[in-house]
Amino acid sequence: MMWSALHFEFMRNAVLAGIIISILCGIIGTLIVVNRLVFMTGGIAHSAYGGIGIAIYTGIPPVFGAAIFSLIASLIMGAVTLKDRQRADTVIGVLWAVGMAIGIIFVDLSSGYNVDLMGYLFGSILAVPKEEICLSAIFTAIVIAGVCISYKELLAMSYDEEFGIIIGAPVRLLYFLLLSFTAISVVLAMRMVGLILVIALISIPPYISENFVSSLSKMMFLSCLFGIFFTLSGLYLSYCFNISPGASIILVSGTAFFMSYIKKLWKKK
Repeated sequence: MMWSALHFEFMRNAVLAGIIISILCGIIGTLIVVNRLVFMTGGIAHSAYGGIGIAIYTGIPPVFGAAIFSLIASLIMGAVTLKDRQRADTVIGVLWAVGMAIGIIFVDLSSGYNVDLMGYLFGSILAVPKEEICLSAIFTAIVIAGVCISYKELLAMSYDEEFGIIIGAPVRLLYFLLLSFTAISVVLAMRMVGLILVIALISIPPYISENFVSSLSKMMFLSCLFGIFFTLSGLYLSYCFNISPGASIILVSGTAFFMSYIKKLWKKK
């Protein structure tokens, strides 16, 4: 049944975009999970709505506005967490709320706008243009190359930050690069599942993968596979039942998460 859907160009584009973004989120998400930055990623995702509102008000493409705003938010969050970790959750929560508030206000001030805001909040993978697919593919290739080149340094930063500093790894630089890459990944993934749900796409596959492997590289690889499976399964369900693709993808991911979590608790008994 799914094969018949692939006769449509928009469905082929959705599948291709889903695979690319799943690989990107699998790699970035693994680093986020092992570095315990999931809450910060949620802050980055929701604050990006401020950039969308400003972009609509000024007339620039919303994707660029979201990218710039989320990058600024990620750098602020990164600086705060390095200087005052005890108050980091408070600052992230404030930026989260302020970003959303700014977005809402600028959208209200924009008279006559015709942008589908629901597409940015809850995803519109069936409407992803080829230009964004190419941009996602290029950025994913950059991320893969960066991880391959600095894998040992990322490993040290993720599991033993002090050791990384001792061996001369640029831990702080890598930390800010990770947050910056996360911000861009969030913006690219928002077209698939939306800003509201993107945190699940980034965090669930790595969490599940962590239960099956014992190395960072294998965790990244398995996270990519899980992400692709969840995405294609969600697209299939959305096609069969005529429901939102983004919500379907997250529902499949969430079901797998709870099954994995229950299995983990059962093993402990």
